[in-house]
Amino acid sequence: MLIPCAAGQWYAGAIGGVSTLSGDATAELGGASPRTSQYKPENGAALNLFAGRHFNDWVSVQGNYIWNRNDVKLISISGESFYEQMRQSGQQAAIADLLVYFRPRSSRIRPYLSIGTGLVSLQSESAGLTGRPGALPAPPASFASSRPAVRFAVGMDIAVARGWALRYSFSETIRKNDFSAQLTPAAPRNLANFQNLIGMVKRF
Repeated sequence: MLIPCAAGQWYAGAIGGVSTLSGDATAELGGASPRTSQYKPENGAALNLFAGRHFNDWVSVQGNYIWNRNDVKLISISGESFYEQMRQSGQQAAIADLLVYFRPRSSRIRPYLSIGTGLVSLQSESAGLTGRPGALPAPPASFASSRPAVRFAVGMDIAVARGWALRYSFSETIRKNDFSAQLTPAAPRNLANFQNLIGMVKRF
């Protein structure tokens, strides 16, 4: 069924898959005791629930609730002092996106680009500390923060039945890095959250 270009339409869906966090590291080689630190994230699960409106065949807006969970290892070394800490960490986000499609709704395959912004809350808890911290301040047993973020995504909707489509999305969400801030010495990069997701979307 062809849908007029000017006709608005609501939609909603759910997609899930894999979350990959960016790592970070730094080193201070000057002084009597050189120091180095890094953190290493593991891949984890991710879920994106969303609802939005197609204003026409080309432009849509979308609200998202996004959840992901990732284990992270923090490591710091300074002279004879060192530690390795495993952490269980998760993020919850509320993001508003603007989507631009490249084919009309009557097409079976509709690729899109999107950009959005919102708030991302991070929670992290220690799962064990080993080593000899000595003069190094060990990260706290738990920490949490809520910070603004920006998200970029590419994807496509593939029609599979009347009103139903398969959606694939690859996104990157960038926010201030609380893992890097807990390292000694602190590392410089922002935290990037890459997500490969697939699921279903329903048009109403």
